[in-house]
Amino acid sequence: MFLHIGNGKSVLKKNIIGIFDLDTSTVSKIGKDFINKKEKEGLLEYDDYDLPRSFVLIEEKDKYKIKLSRISSLGLKTRAEEDIYDGE
Repeated sequence: MFLHIGNGKSVLKKNIIGIFDLDTSTVSKIGKDFINKKEKEGLLEYDDYDLPRSFVLIEEKDKYKIKLSRISSLGLKTRAEEDIYDGE
């Protein structure tokens, strides 16, 4: 199954490592450094003009990628849990 993360983008649920609030994740130096590193590596994706509110950490092809979303982390979590009985 897929999780719609906004702006016409979806990710495979099985590839999701975590859903994080952008504000609380970037308070620490470690969080900021992690996001900056992924951006420098070209592994950060955001295709929207609105301010991002959360990010989804996924694993694809043995690489960890960040997909920013304007949907709150709570909203994404709720969406991910909606199809809990979808056979996955």
